[in-house]
Amino acid sequence: MASPHNVAPQPKAATAVFDVNEATLAGAQTSLRWKTRIFAILVILTNTLGNFSLNWGMKHRGQELTLSPLSYIQAMFSPWVALGIALLILWLLTRMTLLSWADLSYVLPVTALGYVLVAIMSRVFLNEQISPQRWVGTLLIVGGTALVGLGNPQTTVVARPASDGTGDA
Repeated sequence: MASPHNVAPQPKAATAVFDVNEATLAGAQTSLRWKTRIFAILVILTNTLGNFSLNWGMKHRGQELTLSPLSYIQAMFSPWVALGIALLILWLLTRMTLLSWADLSYVLPVTALGYVLVAIMSRVFLNEQISPQRWVGTLLIVGGTALVGLGNPQTTVVARPASDGTGDA
């Protein structure tokens, strides 16, 4: 009969490290989900509001654009158009950030929810008449967005080059 002092110690350290890694991985996944959702909302809002502002500014400018570059420069400095341009620049930057960690096949369908907001804003604020066909298409976008949004935003493992400490990747 073996005494308790003769029993070989169990490799608990390896198990503990494995458990910590699983917990760390789960925490990283949760963090990625929240970060992705926040940036997806930012992408949707900046795109929707940027395009709305741009449209509002162009429709209420008082004059149509001509082929002259001066006409475009004047339009760009009208307040609503300038706001639209600024929001669309912010949209581009947030979208680039989102695409740096989430899959393209996730980002595009989820951010398509902006099309729904554009339809609603166009109807309410621009008094656009939206046909039943367009509303059905809009509802299909909502359904597709919901299905994609339930999935994991990142399904691929991206190998990033190791940093050599100089700041260059």
